[in-house]
This record gives sequence, structure tokens and C-alpha cells, in this order.
Amino acid sequence: CVCYGLGRFSCCPIARHQLAFLLLLLEEFGVRKKGGTLWGGEWGRTHLMATSLSLQVPPRWCWVFDPVFSAKEVEVLLELGLQLLPDNEEGKHSIEGSATLFYMVHCGKALYNNLLWRNWTPEALSKIIIIGNSFKGIEERWVQPPWVKVRSTGILKGTEEAALPAHPRYLDTFNDTSIHWFPLQRLKELPPDVWNFLEEPTTYEDCEIIRKDQSPAAAES
Repeated sequence: CVCYGLGRFSCCPIARHQLAFLLLLLEEFGVRKKGGTLWGGEWGRTHLMATSLSLQVPPRWCWVFDPVFSAKEVEVLLELGLQLLPDNEEGKHSIEGSATLFYMVHCGKALYNNLLWRNWTPEALSKIIIIGNSFKGIEERWVQPPWVKVRSTGILKGTEEAALPAHPRYLDTFNDTSIHWFPLQRLKELPPDVWNFLEEPTTYEDCEIIRKDQSPAAAES
């Protein structure tokens, strides 16, 4: 499990709710063989496990990173049993063959672009689940979605997406959030040239991202 862009949860209620959901999600994966469900009963069972990936994710296997974390927030995350990524990957995290859940609620579009680029093969993408901004929503709102510059929009044809159900108490916390997964058979049916463009993304116009060389020092606690 990799969590990007959680934000300043010590001072932002939305970030705290997102952290709480992540912890509940990890607990759900840990107890799912005992019949646990998450947020919506059968909905959670059907869609979170729809990839058929065998994910057992204790907190110690969940890595988090946000360059805006304060020193105190880092202490809290470690106390919760989570791990801190040592460097700003700019979203370019390789799963290295392991099934991986990415938790990226309300992250900048460049992070999704970079993540797709780093794992741009059918075999790798088929082992990924992304909980984050709706890909369909990005496509609808942007004349040229950010991954067009590097990734073909054809990836959307290889994506399954299920929106998180709306909850009146958390409309600002999980709005426009979906679960995405990439069935291997659908990916293999995409045109071969979809996979040919491997140039690393380096330019991010109008995309929210803190670059590695721009990462701020941890905020004062």
C-alpha cells in the first residue's frame, strides 16, 4: 500500500477523515477473510475486491508520503504503525511485481500520470488498485487530460472504475473519488501502440505537484 498526498491532518479535518478511512481500509483488508465489509456492506465487498488480487495489508506494509508533513505528523504516522517513504518519488513508484493499493484521494493529476508511466505495462497495471480522483471525471473536465502528453487516453478503455458512494457527512472529503483497477484481459485488448511511448514525464503545466527539488522542509511542529 502506498499513500500519497494525505495533507496536514493535524490542522485539516478533511485530511484527518481521509487518514481515518485509510486505517479502516487497512483493517478491512486485514479481516476480510472473516467477512468484514467497509462503507456500504456488499458494495465494499464487491468493488474493493473486484480485482481478485490477494491483498493483505497490515499498517506496517503501508507507506505514506507528503512533503508537507510536519515532524509531529510523521511521529503520529509512525506511532500508528505506518511507514514513511524516505524520498519524494513524485508519484513514480514501481510496484516491482507486487500487488499494490495506491491511496491518492484528491491528489494532483501529475501524480496519477507519473504512477501510470512508472508501471506502464499490462502486467504491472493489472496488479494495481488506485483509490483517488475519478479518471472519468478528469477526462470529462479536461479538454486534454494530463496523461495525454505521455500516456494514451486508451488506458481508460482498460480501466474499471467504481465511484465511492456519497455520504452527506463527507461530501468534501471523498467527492469525485473512485476505485480503479485494470483487468489484464482488457489491457491486452488495447492497441499495441498504447504501450510504445515510454518517455518519462518531466513537464507539468497546470498540474498540482511538489517536485523533488522543490519539496519543502517539514513544517514546524
